[in-house]
Amino acid sequence: MNKTKFGSKLYMGLIFAFLYAPILVLIVFSFNESKSRALFTGFTFKWYHQLFENELIMSSLFNSLLMALCSSIIATIMGTMAAVGISKMGKRSRAAIMNVTYLPVLNPEIVTGISMMLLFVWFKNVFHIPMGFVTVLIAHVTFCLPYVILNVLPKLRQMDQNLFEAALDLGCTPIQAFFKVVIAQIMPGILSGFMMAFTFSLDDFVVTYFTAGNGFKMLPTTIYAMVRKKVNPQINALSTIIFLIVLALLIIMNVVEAKRAKKVEKPL
Repeated sequence: MNKTKFGSKLYMGLIFAFLYAPILVLIVFSFNESKSRALFTGFTFKWYHQLFENELIMSSLFNSLLMALCSSIIATIMGTMAAVGISKMGKRSRAAIMNVTYLPVLNPEIVTGISMMLLFVWFKNVFHIPMGFVTVLIAHVTFCLPYVILNVLPKLRQMDQNLFEAALDLGCTPIQAFFKVVIAQIMPGILSGFMMAFTFSLDDFVVTYFTAGNGFKMLPTTIYAMVRKKVNPQINALSTIIFLIVLALLIIMNVVEAKRAKKVEKPL
């Protein structure tokens, strides 16, 4: 029994080391005094200082954060509405819609990026809509939407359907019952979908590369252009900051969800 436990812990330790060792190396070398990627010569914050003085990276980061926020909000609203509608469908109709919903998830990003690019080129020629913020926003909402639906639907299935009718019997209007009962019950799924959409939008390169055009700079495309020549230590510093922010948000969400679960399980 002890050997089995030791083997399980060793296996999990190797898995986590394999997953997080590259990130740990990146974080360590973001404080390296030299530009060497193999030898740590001393501790410094100069790459962080230079990072915040780099106007190109800062403007690209602002565009990426704005894009991730806008696309995730739109995708969350649309995805929640779609999930509620899908949950009310019949079995066959729901199965057909879910198969279509899975397509953007299973479809390779390069196929999505090229197809969206061709669509936007047609828009540009017919409706004179230039490629830029709007086209990237449409593309990001498109591939983020399924993740919101897939996060919200399980919460709708778990919800007691009688709660909505009980709220109506107690005097709520259908709109009040929807927001006070349904939305409150599925809020963990909505938040999870929002965080996934935000993360995927902030991280996306392939779709952004094909739909951004020449005048709109996003952080992934800016980093790609910089590392084609050599890896700048400023990129290490930027990646460290993004990783720590995402880690902090994940911890906060887990703590909030744990507290919420305890309140629900607490006896009256």
